[in-house]
Amino acid sequence: MKNAIIYTFVFLGFQVMAGFIVDGIWRWAFGKNAMNDATGIIVTTVVFTVISIAVFLLAKWCEVSRHWIRTRPWVTLIWCVVAALGAIIPSVWFQEHMPELPNIAEDTFDMIMKDRWGYLAVGLLAPLGEEMVFRGAVLRSLLQWCSKPWVAIAISALIFAAAHMNPAQLPHAFLIGLLLGWLYYRTDSIVPGMVYHWINNSVAYIMYNLYPSADLTLVDLFGSERTVLMAVGFSLCMFLPALFQLNGRLSK
Repeated sequence: MKNAIIYTFVFLGFQVMAGFIVDGIWRWAFGKNAMNDATGIIVTTVVFTVISIAVFLLAKWCEVSRHWIRTRPWVTLIWCVVAALGAIIPSVWFQEHMPELPNIAEDTFDMIMKDRWGYLAVGLLAPLGEEMVFRGAVLRSLLQWCSKPWVAIAISALIFAAAHMNPAQLPHAFLIGLLLGWLYYRTDSIVPGMVYHWINNSVAYIMYNLYPSADLTLVDLFGSERTVLMAVGFSLCMFLPALFQLNGRLSK
């Protein structure tokens, strides 16, 4: 448990450190706060993610092995993609029916998602960096500390959700953290989680640019509550069979 907390604070510390460094350079070069500029935010995100990846690899806090990928689990990875696609609409529907939580990172998130380089940070580096930190390091240490895997997975999901530091993201981040933790536990590999995470973030990026309104709801998108429920049902017809397939195919 101690190591899991240390890994989390190191990751957050790199984020703060990168923010100070990039902001200092931005003020010197452009005379403005980096956090008020889309490019500055993206550069900060890229810098702290790359630093995190490098440190966690060099310190061997995240053990990287090709053992699972050598089994050529291509069909399993396809089911990860199907599961990720099938979970998106039910997750949004669930979040819309929960009490509204403060979205303190809305402006920052908006600037990243509207920039074409934002995909580098959100769609490519975030799945790699966060899976290495929160599954490859945090969850791995929790599984060694706790004899009950689901307790370790739940704790890691809570840490993952809290690390986003935005109340509005907590429900979705916690739920996806549970699934990503399960994928790691069953394989001892961050690869299936990376694929799932990549699809989730990529779809979010695409949808945000297609429908940039922050107030857009599923009813606005599909036209009626009945159509929304049909879309949720169709998505579950993708998600649940994918989980069934993954449960049978995932192995260490």
